Amino acid sequence: MKDPQDYAFETRAVRAGQHRTNEGEHSEAIFPTSSFVFESAAQAAARFGGQEPGNIYSRFTNPTVRTFEQRLAAMEGGEACVGTASGMAAILATCMALLKAGDHIVSSKAVFGTTTSLFNTYLTRFGVAVSFVPLADLAAWEAAIRPETRMLYVESPSNPLTELVDIRALAELAHARGCLLVVDNCFCTPALQQPLALGADIVIHSATKYLDGQGRCVGGAVVGDAERVGKEVFGFLRTAGPTMSPFNAWVFLKGLETLSLRMRAHCENALVLARWLESLPQVERVYYPGLESHPQHDLAKRQQSGFGGIVSFEVKGGREAAWRVIDATEMLSITANLGDAKTTITHPATTTHGRLTPEQREAQGIREGLIRVAVGLEAIADIQKDLARGLGG
Repeated sequence: MKDPQDYAFETRAVRAGQHRTNEGEHSEAIFPTSSFVFESAAQAAARFGGQEPGNIYSRFTNPTVRTFEQRLAAMEGGEACVGTASGMAAILATCMALLKAGDHIVSSKAVFGTTTSLFNTYLTRFGVAVSFVPLADLAAWEAAIRPETRMLYVESPSNPLTELVDIRALAELAHARGCLLVVDNCFCTPALQQPLALGADIVIHSATKYLDGQGRCVGGAVVGDAERVGKEVFGFLRTAGPTMSPFNAWVFLKGLETLSLRMRAHCENALVLARWLESLPQVERVYYPGLESHPQHDLAKRQQSGFGGIVSFEVKGGREAAWRVIDATEMLSITANLGDAKTTITHPATTTHGRLTPEQREAQGIREGLIRVAVGLEAIADIQKDLARGLGG
């Protein structure tokens, strides 16, 4: 594939990045090796010195990982991608590579709980200040930017309330003030949303989720341009080593091949489930961008090609009622992971966002009655039946 951009998205997801060896393998090869052999001392010196491209050491150069990186970059429309050991490692690598003491981040309040902890607890130790603003409030973003602000950070849709921000408008604001816009695209994946095309500078992925699609491996990725990602973020990975394993990269490659098909199926099931939940008297509110009741439904239609597979809803009766619904399920998996073929269910206030203070959870809208369902690929009638055990529907 000489130029992946000459091909449709689905074709890139299957073919991009593969370079067959002399063995002529049809499926991508796995290279479970820590190091690589050089033809001569001179070649080794040239590789280490950067005068000659090629494999050196699997902490930062591995053919299987490189295939994954090139394929995901082609799918996101980026120039470069760096695979990492986890989604959180991708966020950390981006911040460590592109920020310094005295810099400032503006982040939405509506981010993954561990991301909030990383920003608040650890980046601040190294002199990076962080401010949090409401995700959809562009005026609040603009007001929070300081002369030392270097990065705006968002998840869109957010976890777990599926709130959105106008990525194009936020990118214009970021660039007008000399800031980078970093977008976590975990919930949509490039199959449903491509933030770089909307003006974002960097895209973050937890490959653990939909890119894998079957809950098998942990990994992450950073996608962007050749300078910031291809040199700066890669340079941090080479030095610090939060590295994706070759085996995990191979699993993610297999996941990418079916990503478009799976995301369509997740979206179809999720919309049916969200509409059903909205009709139940025990449910106080449903959060899903595909519903006309979602405050950013029109924005979701404009900047996404699908509404995603995450449905969150509040039940009447707080934590006791939420736990009763979760514990009554017999088929759904009670786990905080998402993006799986198997439907998962969790209570965000005590799991994914449990490390936040009550005040932080309240600011994010993570209430005690909130349940998050990552809708899988089972028959939707069976998913509804399992939830109905605790909802009385």
